[in-house]
Amino acid sequence: MRSKLVLAVTILATILLQSTLVPQIAIGSIKPNLIVIFCISMGLMRGRKAGLWTGFFTGLFMDFFYGSVFGVYALIYMYVGYLSGYACMVLYDDDIKVPLFLAGAGDLFYNVAVYVLLFLLRGRLGVSTYLFRIIIPEMFYTLLLTFPVYRIYYFINYRLMTMQRKESESVWVLK
Repeated sequence: MRSKLVLAVTILATILLQSTLVPQIAIGSIKPNLIVIFCISMGLMRGRKAGLWTGFFTGLFMDFFYGSVFGVYALIYMYVGYLSGYACMVLYDDDIKVPLFLAGAGDLFYNVAVYVLLFLLRGRLGVSTYLFRIIIPEMFYTLLLTFPVYRIYYFINYRLMTMQRKESESVWVLK
């Protein structure tokens, strides 16, 4: 129960930061994507299922607040969290190189999916303009912000979830 409550508070805090603080640190019209970092962090630290649900609920909140077509952001963030969860059992989550690679790939996937679902299907074909003016600068800005933000999510996940892990690994708990 504590784990779900901390996750819900972290989702709300991330969405509030994305909608209030991130526009203040934008360079031009390029803003880093904290929600991609969050979905990747939860997928990497907790697995595919947690990454999927985290991405779905954060995307659902983004659809409520910013979406013109309902469900697009929920679908995209759900895939980002789920696909990053594949690295959960294979790689160490305390190494910063893995989240950096996943943040770059996740942000690239997010921006390409937004372009295809929201712009290309409406007949807007400025692929090179969108690629060089939005996708690549946002990916680098998100990678730059991944260093401190991932450490915060790592601290939250392992410091506040310690009790749950200790209880689940106890020999006294029937499985």
